[in-house]
Amino acid sequence: MSEPSAPESLDLAMTADNGLELKNTLDGETSPYLLQHRDNPVAWQPWGEEAFETARREGKPVLLSVGYAACHWCHVMAHECFENPEIAALMNQLYVNIKVDREERPDVDSIYQSALALLGEHGGWPLTMFLTPDGEPFWGGTYFPPSPRFGRPGLPQVLQGIAGIYANDQERVTKNTTALKSALDNLSQNQTGDSISTGIIDQIVAHLVKEIDMRHGGIGSAPKFPQPGIMKLLWRAAKRSADPMKGKALRQACELTMTKMCQGGIYDHLGGGFARYSVDAIWLVPHFEKMLYDNAQLLEVLGWLWQDSGNPLYEQRIRETVAWTLREMIADSDGSGKTPSGAFAATLDADSEGEEGKFYVWSESEIDSLLGEEAALFKKHYDVGPDGNWEGKTILNRTDLPDLGDAEAEARLAAARDTLLAVRNRRIWPGWDDKVLADWNGLMIAALAELGPLFEEPAWLAAAEEAFAFVCREMQVEGRLFHSWRHGKLKHPATLDDYANMAAGAVALFEATTKAAYLEQAENWVATVDRHYWDEEGGGYFLTADDTRGLIVRTKTPHDNAVPSGNGTILSVLARLYYLTGKESYRARAEALIRAFSGEVNRNFFPLATLLNGAELLSSAVQVVIVGEREAADTKTLLSAVRALCLPNRILQVVAPDESLPENHPTSGKGQSDGRATAYVCHGPTCSLPITEAKALTLALGGETAAS
Repeated sequence: MSEPSAPESLDLAMTADNGLELKNTLDGETSPYLLQHRDNPVAWQPWGEEAFETARREGKPVLLSVGYAACHWCHVMAHECFENPEIAALMNQLYVNIKVDREERPDVDSIYQSALALLGEHGGWPLTMFLTPDGEPFWGGTYFPPSPRFGRPGLPQVLQGIAGIYANDQERVTKNTTALKSALDNLSQNQTGDSISTGIIDQIVAHLVKEIDMRHGGIGSAPKFPQPGIMKLLWRAAKRSADPMKGKALRQACELTMTKMCQGGIYDHLGGGFARYSVDAIWLVPHFEKMLYDNAQLLEVLGWLWQDSGNPLYEQRIRETVAWTLREMIADSDGSGKTPSGAFAATLDADSEGEEGKFYVWSESEIDSLLGEEAALFKKHYDVGPDGNWEGKTILNRTDLPDLGDAEAEARLAAARDTLLAVRNRRIWPGWDDKVLADWNGLMIAALAELGPLFEEPAWLAAAEEAFAFVCREMQVEGRLFHSWRHGKLKHPATLDDYANMAAGAVALFEATTKAAYLEQAENWVATVDRHYWDEEGGGYFLTADDTRGLIVRTKTPHDNAVPSGNGTILSVLARLYYLTGKESYRARAEALIRAFSGEVNRNFFPLATLLNGAELLSSAVQVVIVGEREAADTKTLLSAVRALCLPNRILQVVAPDESLPENHPTSGKGQSDGRATAYVCHGPTCSLPITEAKALTLALGGETAAS
């Protein structure tokens, strides 16, 4: 639909306040983002029926403001507008104002981001939407300054114009709400089709790889996002390609991208971890916030690339990023800072002391003073000069000298980094959003469950198990997950993504530990998703449950955003459960899910990477079953051989000699050979002969190809 015309001016006398004065009620919330706004003069209300009932009673439209704690421009608009008494008074007079943390309510955010896109605007945060008292959107935007600039109207102008339209032109409002509601409903109507073959996936990959910037890596130009789902899609295609040249080109695209990111400014070279995205095309200047979900996904990608390449840079970045996660991203139980919960926190802010990136940047004089004789070597490698590389300061990066040096040079650089990190840790820190989100925790749990055994780091696997135990213990009520937890308080019903990512984490932990409880929990969560989220008419899973209230539409999409699609993730979970349990119901549901969304590839394949990866897993799984005692030396030797290889479609099971697999499992009835730990490699119903030697297992899994 077309964008509505610009807001018009308003005679304020026409919208005199006719209700009781509202107070800001955010002090009762747990979200750090909402709590940042509890002292605003704006009478913010949390999302809920009470706020909309107030709007209905007073005949006012609703101003919905959505953001998150680590969002730089959210802070800018808050300081410029929401802390301004005059602007706040106008907001309070003309609107019922609702503040939402998009990380706490991704369901709310997704609806109104889609509405903004339908209005012809680019989405993002802060999101500023204008709604009827029934929650129906009729106009919106993102950031608005306090007075006209950047080609944008000032917020006071917008407030008055929209209120005037709402008061005096209800026909226009109704026209917009009706059109938007219809369009939102249509967005949730999935495009059905048949199966998704690897041939179709290869055609999509051929288009996607053309979008890679083969000079700087990444997709397109500025701004650049990591796109881990697409990196996985390209890497999978490279591994199965029968054309050596095409496979090499796909590998180069992925390795170039990840190397540029690992050595660019988007990576925190002192503390570890990746920022959310780069504002430029060369990965130099990040949007400095660090998100749990980005780092979890990038860890998995780096793990795959390291398995195939052995590149020490990738291992170093994995180890540093996991260290950052376990050091700085364990949520606190009660706010004291002394009682770690075991679960993972959400984000670190971009801003400190009111400035974006201040915590992370350096001047040459600081480097010289702190490093002394070692300064010259460090400055050469990390792009430090008198004029800086960003607004007069330096963002540390190794873009110009990306290759690792000899052992002595790297040891000296590591010591210099430690010196600078110790000093940086004494600076005023960015804000920390320590709420626990089930879906994001699931992503990090799965990553650590895979990487812990790979790098023989039991502490990583233990951290994954501890976080998983926390979510099960603290974020479930009568078997139903909740989305958010902070300082002992549960908030908001779970979304599909919560169940999908936690189930994926459960399956990863089962494959890493063989503990049956993890597999059982994954099955229980999938049963809940089938009961409350499946669309019986159109197929596919809705984002929200059938008993989630207060939303104008139930969204349903296979599209990845910054996080993987819940429908794509649950497809992989269903595939793995089918192969692990032999239950045909999981395969049937997985195939139905693919049919529900396969038509989307003809509409927009770019955001379908997770769904496509799941479809390949279902059709091309490689089942590796090791019959042996879990802690026996010969079993561990075979496990190490399997884990050394990058096998995206691998399904791994360790079965004790006295255990049995389902009758329809391809290894049913197979046991040990000569009393030794024995592996079987199965493609579909066909399995290899018994394998007892690690080298033979490597060859059976295509290791000679992977190592080439």
